[in-house]
Amino acid sequence: MTDAPLKMFNSLTRELEPFTPVHPGEARVYTCGPTVYNYPHIGNMRAYVFADVLGRTLSWKGYKLTHVINITDVGHLTDDADAGEDKMERMAAAQKQSIWDIAEHYKQVFWADVRALGIRQPAQWTVATDYVPQMIDFAKGIADKHCYELESGLYFDVSTVVDYGRLARAVTEDGEGRIDSVEGKRNAADFAIWRKTPPGETRQMEWDSPWGRGAPGWHLECSVMSGEVLGFPFDIHTGGIDHREIHHPNEIAQNQAHCCTNGLDDPKNSGAKIWMHNNFLVERSGRMSKSSGEFLRLQLLIDRGYHPLAYRLMCLQAHYRSELEFSWEGLGAALTRLKRMVMAVGPLADVAAQPEAEHQKFAPVLAKFDAAMADDLNTAVALTALDEALAVKKVDAGIKRAVIEDMDAVLGLDLFGLTRETLRIRPKAATITEAEIDTALARRKEARAAKDFAASDAIRDELVAAGIEVMDGDPLGWDWKLG
Repeated sequence: MTDAPLKMFNSLTRELEPFTPVHPGEARVYTCGPTVYNYPHIGNMRAYVFADVLGRTLSWKGYKLTHVINITDVGHLTDDADAGEDKMERMAAAQKQSIWDIAEHYKQVFWADVRALGIRQPAQWTVATDYVPQMIDFAKGIADKHCYELESGLYFDVSTVVDYGRLARAVTEDGEGRIDSVEGKRNAADFAIWRKTPPGETRQMEWDSPWGRGAPGWHLECSVMSGEVLGFPFDIHTGGIDHREIHHPNEIAQNQAHCCTNGLDDPKNSGAKIWMHNNFLVERSGRMSKSSGEFLRLQLLIDRGYHPLAYRLMCLQAHYRSELEFSWEGLGAALTRLKRMVMAVGPLADVAAQPEAEHQKFAPVLAKFDAAMADDLNTAVALTALDEALAVKKVDAGIKRAVIEDMDAVLGLDLFGLTRETLRIRPKAATITEAEIDTALARRKEARAAKDFAASDAIRDELVAAGIEVMDGDPLGWDWKLG
């Protein structure tokens, strides 16, 4: 049932390409992970939902998957291009805590969001500070031919590699606009491999190196961790579209210097054969930025009564390369769609799946699903195939369950794990308990049966005053929701 050839859009070549693994039967994937200095916002988490669906699709297609996601706990400045303060050091100072404690706290917060969104655990989480000796060795290996030293650190000379900036397609005579000038740099786009601790300063995270005491550059970290764990070249490198302009071109330049210095007409010289980037989540009020104070975290969605998997479904309803606009109305619609799916699988809850049985009635919808996922992860179309499968009637329940489980293994919506109760999350501000709501609704039902409409209306008014919307005639039959 999984016969459609898998094709992916390669950001480096700007083309849809067939997936041909470096190692037959295997798929090795590296995903740029978070810098653990603050809470992740829901736009950040879209990148990991996308990477998770990619990994699930590769597994579903029969590849032995090795997926690595990094944790950046050092070296990422407040501007992606060697300007500003280290994000970790700045947050540690603001919170008056150890930088190690800051990193641990926000790493655990990120991992909680990963679990809540149904994102599978990767084969390995690589933490930057665990790889500093390897980073120094990597830098030593390329320093003579590709780097030069300034007072502030060791810098990579981008003119020493072929096709610098091809991924971004943003190279101009003045270099990339977001890169600030550093006195002594040979080229505007040159970037720090190692940042020296300024004289008279002490960082909480710093190490001795041939270029002085300091810390690695952010771009160096991903080159080292991906190469160390997956080996060069590996199959796929993923990240948000914001990494396509500076971070990933710099990473590619380092990989070229380390491996071969050859040009990027052969994508594997970049370190990975395919580079994939998800587009932005857009929120018009400006609350997607962490500088805005109370930005949109996954926990805020939960506090308002939305199950996190409704947000996952919202992400899947758009193609990963398309901008996705966030709205509370859109999230509510995704939650309703998820509820419909959970209701549809309800009759199959106690049925044993029959994965080896004949699926003739489902063959067209499975072919549609497979073709959609093979076509650069077209989850929007795949979801319509799932809806069609859920609607199939007069079919063996065990076969139907096997088909739905198969699709859900790729989409990750946990349809057989969710229930009406788990999807009905109480907003944080609600003071009434679910037991009190159910008791009131039972009393109201009795009053209506006895045609005591005055009592029925009074109970309804009590519930409305407590923030409960009673959904008489609701086609989903969910009885009530918290407003």
